[in-house]
Amino acid sequence: MTIGTRLTVWYAVVLLASLLALGSGLYYELIHERNAQVAAGRQAERVEEEIREILLFYALPTVVITVVGGWWLTRKALSPVSSLAAAASRISISSLSERLPRTVNRDEMDRLAEVINQMLERLEHSVDQEREFALHASHELKTPLTIMRGQLETGLRDELLTEGQRELFACHLDELQRLASIVDQLSLLAQADARIARLKIEPVRLDELVREVAADAEMLGAGKGIRVVMDELEEATVSGDRHRLRQLLLILTDNGLKFNRPGGRLRFQLSCADGQVALRVANTGPGIPQDQLPRVFDRFYRGDAAHGVAAGGCGLGLSIARWIVTSLGGDIRITSDPGQETEVRVMLPLSRNPSEESPRIARIRT
Repeated sequence: MTIGTRLTVWYAVVLLASLLALGSGLYYELIHERNAQVAAGRQAERVEEEIREILLFYALPTVVITVVGGWWLTRKALSPVSSLAAAASRISISSLSERLPRTVNRDEMDRLAEVINQMLERLEHSVDQEREFALHASHELKTPLTIMRGQLETGLRDELLTEGQRELFACHLDELQRLASIVDQLSLLAQADARIARLKIEPVRLDELVREVAADAEMLGAGKGIRVVMDELEEATVSGDRHRLRQLLLILTDNGLKFNRPGGRLRFQLSCADGQVALRVANTGPGIPQDQLPRVFDRFYRGDAAHGVAAGGCGLGLSIARWIVTSLGGDIRITSDPGQETEVRVMLPLSRNPSEESPRIARIRT
């Protein structure tokens, strides 16, 4: 039965009940009660008084029943729409296997849910194919890139090369290393998408990692006069993969140095509260416009060149950073005031019993 037909039947029942109530009242007031008064020898009520009683005790409740019944029918008819909207809002690129709830009415809403579920099934299949292609392509590219890198490194050791040839080989090697880095990043994200990425979970002293990376940042930022500052650095142990956590810090540090002004500042802060550790990495770069902040974690997104600076990279670093943080049960956010300071805040759960926790391999499902 369609929604229109069901609404018509329901509302017809409500109207019929209202008319029966009103008709019963009219019959009682105008016929039954008047005949009873005449039979008892009493003077019948005036017509004006009877009409007033009918309007007060019968017509008004009838209107209320009709309005409330219409509101109830409308709400009941639209409830499947609210359910579909709530279910659809929970579906994202990482949860395409979910399906919208179906009803047994075979009406328009049920048909809509069926069509959307079929669309989600096709979309899930397409995304799986894309992820599989990215995974295999990044894996297959590693071998020829490694061979080419080895050949270039071997060629650079040839003493017969002229200075110009040596510079050309070195330039090619730099670009090849950059391409290999992009392929490695794509491979990691492809493994994360395919849910086969693994992390070695063990207690990690995050404050020690921050000190190591900050020391590297001081050397890298010296050429641009960037000052590295550690405002606060509390001792903090988290359960995570040391290699990936270091990669996270290097990504944030690299961005903080690249997108910074000469003579600027790169600030680290590490604090603990309520069972969580808060890592803040802030720089004094040009900032990120507010309309671009929601997209900074998108893959290959590098923002508007008119608001940024010339820097290398391919726009995958923050995507990997978000994957690392979310895989460890944390949260990462960026706030920015253009022209003042841009801050990345990472929240990670503290390790409860670091001395008793043993290393383990965890398969991360994103």
